[in-house]
Amino acid sequence: MVMRFKQFSSNLEHPFRKIKGKNMRSSFMSISLKLFVILQILIISPNLFAQTKLGYVKVDEVIRKANIAKQAEDRLKKEFAPRDNELKKMGAKLKNLAAKFDKEQSVMTNSDKQKVQREISNLEKEIQRKQRQAREDLTQRKNEELAAVVEKARAAIKKIAVAEKFDLILENSVYASPNIDITQKVIKALNDQK
Repeated sequence: MVMRFKQFSSNLEHPFRKIKGKNMRSSFMSISLKLFVILQILIISPNLFAQTKLGYVKVDEVIRKANIAKQAEDRLKKEFAPRDNELKKMGAKLKNLAAKFDKEQSVMTNSDKQKVQREISNLEKEIQRKQRQAREDLTQRKNEELAAVVEKARAAIKKIAVAEKFDLILENSVYASPNIDITQKVIKALNDQK
C-alpha cells in the first residue's frame, strides 16, 4: 500500500517544477509586465476621476415631490372614486342586512333565515370580488402612472446632465455629497414642464 502511494505521488508534478531556466524568466517577465500595467492604471486613474463630473439624484424624492406625480395621484383618485363609492354603498347595505338579520332572526322561519344568510353570504363574496378587482386595477394603473413619471424624470435628468456637462449621474446611493445632488433641479425641471 505504501508502494502504491509512492508511485502515485511520484507521478504528480509540482506546478513550479516545470518553471526552470528560460520558462521561469518569461513567467517573471509576464508577472512584472502585469504589475507595471496595474501600477500605471493606479497612477493615471486619479487624474481621470478628477476630470469626471459626477451628479446624484434621489429618484424617490423626485417621484414624491414633483407636480406630475401629484397630478397622477389625483387622476387615479378621480378614476377610482366611483368604484370606491360603490363598494362603500355595498358595505353599508351588507351592514344593514346583517343588523336586520340579527334583530329579526328570532321571529324568522328557517327558510327565511337561510334565504337572508345566503343573501348576506353572496353580498360578502361580491364585495370581496369587487375589492380584489379594484385593487388589481389600481395597482396596474399606479404602475402605469409611475412608469410615465419615471420616464419624464429620466428625460429631465438627461437634459440637465447634457446642459451642465455631467459625465455620470447616480441614483439612490448610500451617500453623496450635497454638492453633487441635483434632485431639486430635477424636481424644478419637471414642475416647469407643461
